[in-house]
Amino acid sequence: MVSKEDTRYDASHIQVLEGWEAVRKRPGMYIGSTREHGLRQMVFEVADRAVKEVLAGRASCVDITLTPDGGVCVADDGPGVPIDETEGAGGPGLEALLTRMQTGAGAGGRHDVALVFCGVGPAVVNALSRRMTAEVRREGVRWVQEYARGVAATPLTEAGTATGSGTTITFWPDTAIFEATEFSFDGLEERFRELAFLNRGLEISLTDRRRPDESRSVRLCFPGGTRDFVDFLDGRTAASALMDTIAFERDEPRMAGAMEVAFRWCGCHEERVRSFANNLPTVDGTHAVGLRDGMAAAVTAYAREQGLLTATHPGFGADQISEGLTAVVSVKLDRPEFQGSTRGVLGNSEVHDCVRQAVQDHLGRWLREDPERAAAVIDRIVQGVRRD
Repeated sequence: MVSKEDTRYDASHIQVLEGWEAVRKRPGMYIGSTREHGLRQMVFEVADRAVKEVLAGRASCVDITLTPDGGVCVADDGPGVPIDETEGAGGPGLEALLTRMQTGAGAGGRHDVALVFCGVGPAVVNALSRRMTAEVRREGVRWVQEYARGVAATPLTEAGTATGSGTTITFWPDTAIFEATEFSFDGLEERFRELAFLNRGLEISLTDRRRPDESRSVRLCFPGGTRDFVDFLDGRTAASALMDTIAFERDEPRMAGAMEVAFRWCGCHEERVRSFANNLPTVDGTHAVGLRDGMAAAVTAYAREQGLLTATHPGFGADQISEGLTAVVSVKLDRPEFQGSTRGVLGNSEVHDCVRQAVQDHLGRWLREDPERAAAVIDRIVQGVRRD
């Protein structure tokens, strides 16, 4: 039997956490986990502001370095974070940026760049780090400040003159919070590479200096956008491509946004299709379905024109044109709508029709203009249908 005493609940049972206690007690609620995923999230939260500086034209590059002592250094050559709230720069001052949690973060409008679905800002990173240092080079002056577990450990101090401008933030994850503090270089490279593909003006360098004898560095910048992304996904199979890459961009008022699409068929059997909404990777959604439906419609229409399908043939389905397909579809919307708690599926219904029509138009035009290679593509699809 359970007594009334055992089930009684009153104000004495409520625990009030002050300051950063809530974040440190339940870090998974803010960064997803205390393992590798959470560590990557920490880097993205700090790098988010620097990436926006580059895309806004205020900086030229973001430099991320994994340091020998287990820290992560994120630097940019922008104008430098405002020192206080009175500079009229339209953003928080340095200490506010690093000690106050952001609100309203996440996938904003088409011109926003989100590294993660639910950004919580660098202040949460500060709270989950045993130490954080900040250096701001602004208007000829170099400013420095140190933090410990989310709290300023030193005052903001003028540390001499500065050459150039920019902001450098370095943090060391708290070993009392994280099960391990070994960052995955490959995991960071994958996400930053995606961002560089999806944003032509973005340049990111990622350097690993944790082991002097195994130091490595990559520079990520892709003027070709999604066309370069398709080449990267194809890798060694690019030589077997049945066609040149079809790539296009289009602003579309009907979906209050823009799309960038690139695709081609190769001689391999594997399908490689990647989709993104407002720079965030998606597992499916109206943009991905629109891509496949548009391709199926264009192939079907061309096959009918060439007499390759009988009048009674229902046409090709979206699942029948995917063998050997490599494609990237990226949409940037003013009002993205995601389905489910993981927000991995785009739900904007108007996006489907817009992407479908654009893909059908571009692929249909290519099929008519290059009949020799079009025949190879159609034959590949027909042979695949017959095997099924």
